[in-house]
Amino acid sequence: MRIFKIILLTLTTLLIILINLPENWRINFKVFNQKVDFIVNPLKIDIKIFGLKIKKEFKTYLGLDLKGGSSLVFEADTKKIKEEDLEDALNSARDIIEKRVNFFGVSEPQIQTLKSQGRYRISVDLPGITDVPSAVKLIGQTAQLSFKEEAPPKDQKEATETPIFLRLTKETGLFGKDVKKAQLTFDQQTGKPQVALSFTDKGADLFAKITERNIGKPVGIFLDQSLLSAPLVQQKIEGGNAVITGNFTVDEAKKLAISINSGALPLPIKLVQQKNIGPTLGASEVRKSVYAGLIGLSLVILFMIFYYGKLGIIASLALLIYGALSLAIFRTIPVVLTLPGVAGFILSIGMAVDSNILIFERIKEELRKGKSFEIAFNLGFGRAIDAIKDANITTLTVAFILFNPLNWEFLPQFGIVRGFALTLAIGVATSLFTGVVITKRLIKFFYKLR
Repeated sequence: MRIFKIILLTLTTLLIILINLPENWRINFKVFNQKVDFIVNPLKIDIKIFGLKIKKEFKTYLGLDLKGGSSLVFEADTKKIKEEDLEDALNSARDIIEKRVNFFGVSEPQIQTLKSQGRYRISVDLPGITDVPSAVKLIGQTAQLSFKEEAPPKDQKEATETPIFLRLTKETGLFGKDVKKAQLTFDQQTGKPQVALSFTDKGADLFAKITERNIGKPVGIFLDQSLLSAPLVQQKIEGGNAVITGNFTVDEAKKLAISINSGALPLPIKLVQQKNIGPTLGASEVRKSVYAGLIGLSLVILFMIFYYGKLGIIASLALLIYGALSLAIFRTIPVVLTLPGVAGFILSIGMAVDSNILIFERIKEELRKGKSFEIAFNLGFGRAIDAIKDANITTLTVAFILFNPLNWEFLPQFGIVRGFALTLAIGVATSLFTGVVITKRLIKFFYKLR
């Protein structure tokens, strides 16, 4: 078991190092008159498992304020939208655009609905995007509702190892244009919201043929190439009616129905303004922010070493591990780093040693009572853990409220606030792990405790 733990720790450390490698890092030196010159980049994954292609690139993404990007303004055509449906349609368009730009590889875009002189517009700021034409095409395209069936497997291995939903790639010829109407309904048995579809005459005929040849098999329903539902066909369905089911909320099902009724985007939009924007912070301000973070980290490490001695050195080592682990998480998700996000991370650095301070003070209390270090160590960890847990849960609760994952209108919905909340939450959760688990293991190792 000990050997397994050592191997796991070694592989994890190696993985974190590979993820955190700087981009385009050139290594150039000579060994025995032999010149060594190559460029190092972070880890990249490009593999195929069970027919599913996994492609992942680990790198640091910077936001508009640090790197700049592109600003696009679309004007919405609201002529065919009823007054009472206008706000829902605009919000739905904004949400769909946000989904599309994230699919395009952009995180934390700034998307807002604007009204000026009776005209409704949607502003889209894309950090780090240089391929503007592709982004414009992706945002403004009419999203496609499509129905797909299982493609014949290429070989026996694919037929047995590839999950069925990954084989739903064969186009049936039935698309959103064949849908006459979509509306929110509720399942009579479960009461869950769903979207009822009624097809045109041509769509009804196609749907009947599709269901007839796929009895006992799933038929995938896709929106913008994302799988919405893959119901199992029980029998041939005639009459031109179908239902999309899933774990929808009422609001999600309503927005989906609105989207399908107008070809996915609830209302037509056209590009009226396009420009490249530079970083809102100058390079000197970014450098100052980095220096501030390094100075803060250095002061924390010096304080811990000066005040707690050998324990402080261990806590500082755990703090460096915390920084490497946090950066690896940022690159893995990935998190777009804006200045507020960097501020959240720097704040979490200071909070990362809170748990160590509580534990060390408890250990010192027990040592003053004349107990051995091993007993004081066990009692210190045991008695400090409740206070550590309560403090971190409180901070994580605040971060959850600021991030507002459910998009409650009475809470912040801005990207910069969410960026701060996300990096703060990741930092606090990681610091809880390193401050308690890693520090405990390091103390046991250096003090040779059982």
